[in-house]
Amino acid sequence: MRTTRAIKVIGCHAEGEIGDVIVGGVLPPAGDSVFQMMRTFEREHDAIRRFLICEPRGSVARHVNLIVPAKRPDCVAGAIIMEPTEYPPMSGSNTICVTTVLLETGMVPMTEPETRLRLDMPGGPVDVVAECRNGKCVSVTLTSVPAFVDRLDAPLEVAGHGTIPVDVAYGGMFYALVDATRLGFAIAPDEARDLAVLGEQIREAARAQFDVVHPENPDIRGVSIVQFNTPFQGAGTAARNTCIVSPGRSDRSPTGTGLSARLAVLHARGQLKVGESFAHTSIIGSRFDGRIAAETTCGGRPAIVPEIRGRGFITGEMTYMLDPDDPFPEGYVVSDTWGTSTLTHQR
Repeated sequence: MRTTRAIKVIGCHAEGEIGDVIVGGVLPPAGDSVFQMMRTFEREHDAIRRFLICEPRGSVARHVNLIVPAKRPDCVAGAIIMEPTEYPPMSGSNTICVTTVLLETGMVPMTEPETRLRLDMPGGPVDVVAECRNGKCVSVTLTSVPAFVDRLDAPLEVAGHGTIPVDVAYGGMFYALVDATRLGFAIAPDEARDLAVLGEQIREAARAQFDVVHPENPDIRGVSIVQFNTPFQGAGTAARNTCIVSPGRSDRSPTGTGLSARLAVLHARGQLKVGESFAHTSIIGSRFDGRIAAETTCGGRPAIVPEIRGRGFITGEMTYMLDPDDPFPEGYVVSDTWGTSTLTHQR
């Protein structure tokens, strides 16, 4: 058996969304912060992302996380998040997967019934409380990065669909949030393809028409994801949502950064107060519980501190190898399975 590369990966999913974790075979990139490390990896080592996420080794439904040394003294580890078309600064489902793998593999000591730790994520530090029982990480609660609203009820022109009102909010990534019921959707599994196609049309329109920039990090800009949701029914309730991950497919989980963005919108509208909770269920019926932990500011803007709770599950262990004669060292994409396009980077 010949190989020019061997990368060890622990398989994991958070409420259905795959967030596999690299635990061997890849060195941490250079950088004075985890955000800078992420940018170095994107610039100099993106072939590894494509190697693991594109076919024949991966799929559009896969995310991969690289554990890196923390750059903050109060954090136990950092992580670089790799998705099909981008490197997001934060992801709830991926952070749940990273925490689950760190604890269940012993990379970070597990304390029962509760393990507390802080992770150095590209978008900022994230506090984690893991419920642990019999060697298992039963649930993970994240106190995530500040979430804030950029604009509410903004008119967005979408070719073939006219004007669609959207809310734009940051929950660790910039989201365009859309009431799916106004467009005739119930957010059911058999609507997934139509939602994916429309979601990508909305995302591209939002990126073209809304110049959204993070007030503390100008390198974070542009709408990354479109969230279709059902109407809010009050504190303590749950609503269905699906977030369309570029290049066009439904997130299988309820999406942690998406729920954070929704909490920010509900707070800005005066519908949800500090200390109150609200949950999202996904297109496959899985659930994340959310709560507004506090009010804060971000670059002078009003913001909230979101708290997200979900579960991660380890699915296996794999070492991915590269035969020197393999004609697809960085994989390939075909539009019948790769979302709605063959993009591997957002445009």
